[in-house]
Amino acid sequence: MAKSNADRSAKSAAKRKSRGEEELRMHALAGTRQVLADLMAWHQIAEQGEAMTLALHHLHALGPTGSAPFFTPPRHEITITENVLRKLELACSREALRICHDE
Repeated sequence: MAKSNADRSAKSAAKRKSRGEEELRMHALAGTRQVLADLMAWHQIAEQGEAMTLALHHLHALGPTGSAPFFTPPRHEITITENVLRKLELACSREALRICHDE
């Protein structure tokens, strides 16, 4: 006799529990989804879970020092033009004069 869907679900749930398997979920924006899709296409990986598992294990194999660059978020470089700098200095000096005058 064929097993019912409930029996198959119960069996797979018991198997996952015995293996210590845990579901991990994440929300991803379009850019992150595209990166994952590119990686999967480049390496002929059909399942997202497999791609993420492989990436995590390979990053872990690099160790703390080797994997550190991959966990350093990019920082934006902020440059202030001379015109903006002059306006900031003028505003700062006006505020300093106002504070001194109030005291």
